[in-house]
Order: sequence, then C-alpha cells, then structure tokens
Amino acid sequence: MRARLIAGNWKMHGSADSLRTLQELIDGIPVSGPDVLICPPATLIASFARLAAGSPVTIGGQDCHASASGAHTGDIAAEMLAEAGADSVIVGHSERRTGHLESDDQVAAKARAAWRAGLAALICVGEHEDARDQGEADQVVSAQCRQSIPDGATGSNTVVAYEPVWAIGTGRTPSLKDIGAMHAMLRRRMIARFGPEGEAIRLLYGGSVKPSNAAKILAVPDVDGALVGGASLRAVDFLPIIRAAS
Repeated sequence: MRARLIAGNWKMHGSADSLRTLQELIDGIPVSGPDVLICPPATLIASFARLAAGSPVTIGGQDCHASASGAHTGDIAAEMLAEAGADSVIVGHSERRTGHLESDDQVAAKARAAWRAGLAALICVGEHEDARDQGEADQVVSAQCRQSIPDGATGSNTVVAYEPVWAIGTGRTPSLKDIGAMHAMLRRRMIARFGPEGEAIRLLYGGSVKPSNAAKILAVPDVDGALVGGASLRAVDFLPIIRAAS
C-alpha cells in the first residue's frame, strides 16, 4: 500500500513567527496519520527543519535550479535545499510554468537535480481551462508526464501532483468523477512506463483542497494525498485535511 501524503505549499507566505504554526501542526497530527510535508519559503527551511526533526512532518523546497552551482542570481540549488534540511522539492508547479515560462524539459532537469541532491521530486502536471473545455485534458497531462518526469522515477524519489490549473485558488474543483478519471489515467501511465515502480509512485490531487471537500477527494481511487495551497497556512484549516487522510 502507498502511504498517504499531505503536502502544504506555502508559496510566498510565512515569517519567523510561522514556527508557531508549524508547532501547532506537529502537535495536532494524529499518531496514525499520513506523511506530512510542508514547503515553506526558502528563508524558513532551516528553522522549520530543526523544529520538525523527529516529528511526523518533513520539510521541502518550492523550487530548485537544475545546476548545482553557478551564476544564477536569485536561484537556489537542490544541494542547498538539502543542506538546509529539506528532503524534497516541488518542481513544475503551474505558477512556475506560467509565471516563469518553465518548459517540460526544464522541469525534468530540475527533477533530476533533486535526485542528484538526494531529494524527492514532487512533480506537478495539469491542464489550463481551455484544454479542459476542449476535451484535451488527458492529452495535455499525458504529454507533461512524458516530458517532465525523467527516466528512473521510483516510488521513493518521485511524487506526481495533478493540479487542474483553473481550479487553483479559485474555489472551483473538478467533479469527483473527473478527478478519478484523471488519476486513473495517470496510474496507467506510470505503470506502463515504470512497471512495478509506477504502482508505487504516489499521485496527489492539488486544486482548492480544503477541509470541506478533503474527505471526498481523498476517497477517490488512486488519489494518494493532496497538494494544498492556501488551506495549509493555518493549522485550523490544514489539520482537518490531514485527519481526513488518516
């Protein structure tokens, strides 16, 4: 059985005071709960990792550069994230693909960089509204998987998050039937390409997950957890989602 994973992407939110929120999460996670990952801004990774040591929570980065070092002002290497205490990193988030024009090839290079540094890569894929409306969601997401997930993906070094881009931060979510169909397609793709390891790769749903809909979404077959944005910023919102996966 694949262990469930609830990941919180804090995006550009958080300050030193956020350590209190992390402690609330650590204190509130059920003993038999899912794996929990928090991806705060890079400035907080080291302090979060120190506080989370020995707890059910692991800490990750939100992005990394494909190179281990170099003249890349403002970027951060996967090795730097690992040194700060991260054990994974999000790559290919829709906000990076759209706002920074990241290509599938760049996402794949970042995933390989994560592996190089000993980090797990949480690789995001998902369609925009026009592709969904034109009935091309499967084709778009399949192509992203083919090009963004490098050869060598395993259940221990890779997590795939499906995020319908049109649902992120909008309060909209696909129907449970649509979520199930997409995750079933993703599982077939993983198995066809990676064999038994494709069965072990966890598939997360990300797109306006909140306490009110988490249980229903997490009950959908092949949904192994969630990638949560705004609802992960407060323990009062995030803990019910974590408990829904228990």
